[in-house]
Amino acid sequence: MKEYKVLTQKDKWFSGKADPETLETVLNTYAKEGWKVVNSVSMSVASFNLGQNELMIILERDKTE
Repeated sequence: MKEYKVLTQKDKWFSGKADPETLETVLNTYAKEGWKVVNSVSMSVASFNLGQNELMIILERDKTE
């Protein structure tokens, strides 16, 4: 069985702003816990009547009991 985690710029790691160095640190931290990136998407999200792109990264690992 698998389990999944979704990361976005709103995740506590990013403090609302995702930069490449922080993203690399976050992904390496999750990789040490057995997570791997299976997909990433950029989607437009409405915010205060304005469109804003948001990065979503989907992680997967074998579920531990």
